[in-house]
Amino acid sequence: MRKAVLFIAMSLDGYIADKRGGVDWLVGQDSDTENVDSYSEFVKDVDTVIMGWNTYDQIVTELSPSEWVYEDLTSYVITHKKLPPKNNIFFTDKAPAEIVKELKSRDGKNIWICGGASIVGQLAKDDLIDEYQISVIPTILGAGIRLFGTEHCEIKLKLLSTRNYNGITELIYSHR
Repeated sequence: MRKAVLFIAMSLDGYIADKRGGVDWLVGQDSDTENVDSYSEFVKDVDTVIMGWNTYDQIVTELSPSEWVYEDLTSYVITHKKLPPKNNIFFTDKAPAEIVKELKSRDGKNIWICGGASIVGQLAKDDLIDEYQISVIPTILGAGIRLFGTEHCEIKLKLLSTRNYNGITELIYSHR
């Protein structure tokens, strides 16, 4: 069965973006140190990505305006904007839980929960995230967009693996 997997990075104090919504701090401690390409390893088992409008907008306007970086994946953007699909990107106003349940019932590879915090929060609250893959970046932001807000219920997890490089610690958890 397909799994819904949160694959995301956060600061040591739990933020996924700074107070301006920026992510330029998502780097290791040394610029001349080689990093591990966790993304390429992760995406081999994924065929679908889910994100909110703010995440989508940041990708297409700031992070990669010249090309859609997830062209090999089916993308679902959760938004209230009525937009036609384009290049395997589907815009929908369905609830995140509804989309994930629908996708899990179909054949395919894993489903990547890309962000943002609101989407993650709704899916965590509905207990629909099967695996949490979180990279902790060696930065304390002090403010910004929290990965997990205060509205979440308790979810007990089991640590599956850890890896660290260049000051970054990758944590992979599943449900207990």
